Amino acid sequence: MYQKMKDLLGLYRDRTGCEPENLVPLTGSGSNRKYVRMSGGGASFIGVAGTDYLENKAFLAIAEHFRRKGIPVPEVSGVSGDGMSYLLEDLGDCMLSDMVAQAQKDGGISEDGALADLLCRTMAMLPKIQFEGAAGLDFSVCYPQPRFDRRMVLFDLNYFKYCFLKPSGLEFNEVRLQDDFERLADDLLKEDSDTFLYRDFNARNVMIRGDEPYFIDFQGGRKGPIYYDVASFVWQARAGYPQWLKDRMVDSYLSALSDYIEVDRSHFDERLRLFVLFRTLQVLGAYGFRGLVEHKAQFVVSIKPALEGLERLLSAPFEAYPYLNEVLLDMARLPKFHTEEPDGRLEVKVMSFSYRKGIPQDMTGNGGGYVFDCRSIHNPGRYEPYKKLTGKDEPVIRFLEDDGEIVRYLEHIYGIVDPHIETYLRRGFTDLMVCFGCTGGQHRSVYCAEHLAAHIGKKYPDVRVRLTHREQKDL
Repeated sequence: MYQKMKDLLGLYRDRTGCEPENLVPLTGSGSNRKYVRMSGGGASFIGVAGTDYLENKAFLAIAEHFRRKGIPVPEVSGVSGDGMSYLLEDLGDCMLSDMVAQAQKDGGISEDGALADLLCRTMAMLPKIQFEGAAGLDFSVCYPQPRFDRRMVLFDLNYFKYCFLKPSGLEFNEVRLQDDFERLADDLLKEDSDTFLYRDFNARNVMIRGDEPYFIDFQGGRKGPIYYDVASFVWQARAGYPQWLKDRMVDSYLSALSDYIEVDRSHFDERLRLFVLFRTLQVLGAYGFRGLVEHKAQFVVSIKPALEGLERLLSAPFEAYPYLNEVLLDMARLPKFHTEEPDGRLEVKVMSFSYRKGIPQDMTGNGGGYVFDCRSIHNPGRYEPYKKLTGKDEPVIRFLEDDGEIVRYLEHIYGIVDPHIETYLRRGFTDLMVCFGCTGGQHRSVYCAEHLAAHIGKKYPDVRVRLTHREQKDL
């Protein structure tokens, strides 16, 4: 990273003739690229330090091509000799997704407001990207490959399976699921296309400058069908657009699309619905990896709205994929993905678990809380009379309490958790998570979770306690 920063400073000097006075790191999203705003001497640029030469090459080539076509993307102001770092025109800080998020906080997007109009204008610009952006583009530069094909479809479906579906804990028949994946891939690829597929076309990748949209992060683009990007933007889970706005955005897109091709609305809607399903699965795979594996909060909190959107989509089943329908509905309805709507009270989630199956995920996006290891306590699970019992059963409770070890252990836990709860109550926080782990998630951790939940409920009646024994689904 030191060399890349040195290269960016050199590019800035070459462009402006002076050193930058300010270097401000910028937060990325799902990418490993590093961004920094470099300003001084009346100039401001965005420095980008990439991690993959071919990905950088794709971005730079597509950006140059798009600007020649009159598509509003940032100008590339300099590239390092090794192609790993580059300077971009600074488009400011106004991101379309931030405008959407603020509007949702303020009560929703108004039907006659400027934001709805801006979203529709953005969608109306998509056909220009897809058709004029594809004309004359050397698709061989696209990263990681030049077109949307069967292999890429199955990559994305397996990304969903391994990064979200399997970690969800839902049991399923992998052979039957694969059969439906194969049929879905066949259907997605029924129509060939020579248009540009942006792939990550969503409000987060649209900057607003002077009330006009500019497009960023298109380095994953390739040749592919027009429906994918419509599904990606309009059905973006985090945005939570109301149905009237989805309809209006699609209408705006189709009106602009008619300048390029003749539109059969019925056929378009049928194909689009298929791509909404596919894009939702691809996004859930990303949420699983970026959120549940890499613990990035913005992806964790997006899981619930994505699953709610999936349930709505499946309310009219995809008859060609019956087993996939069944699995997705069961997955979307798993209790772990559903919590009560916050009412302003502090909620303490208390959970028992087995270390063999990993530390529990925090679905609030707060990154989790306390995790206490109960494995140092004498284990009743080692003895035959207790093997089929749990920490809620009287014989196990007597076993654990006889020598006083677990009672002393919990007293220390109370001494840590109680002040934390009191601080959270004073500060108006709404979420705290406390987990107890043991070998099997059956005896010691269950006992501790039960007793902490009871202790909190008695001492803090205004706190909502949610108790879960993760490995004991019948408790």
